[in-house]
Amino acid sequence: MGIEVEKTFLALPPEEREAIIGYGTALRVSALRKRLFMAESKVRYFEEKYKTTLAGLDAEGLADDASYEAHEDYIMWHHWAAVANKAQEELESLHEIAQQGLPLEKLAYAGN
Repeated sequence: MGIEVEKTFLALPPEEREAIIGYGTALRVSALRKRLFMAESKVRYFEEKYKTTLAGLDAEGLADDASYEAHEDYIMWHHWAAVANKAQEELESLHEIAQQGLPLEKLAYAGN
């Protein structure tokens, strides 16, 4: 399927291909920003709850008498930190395309 989609895409006029890439990039950046915001919010929640950073907790380790909840939070904290890192990396990988942006009149329709 991928090769056929690529052939069809490449058969489009250049301005149509550019528009599709622009809209797709705008939608993807928007979704990644939402994901990054949510993941960073979860990480901040755990930092406030445990009054430390994940790096600090990793260095110290969980207390021997840590509760089941603390263990579960620790696992979820790592998960959300990984999600935040991945979203940030993906945003950075789209930076050059996103910098070119969409004309303002077209941006209003992105995501609708």
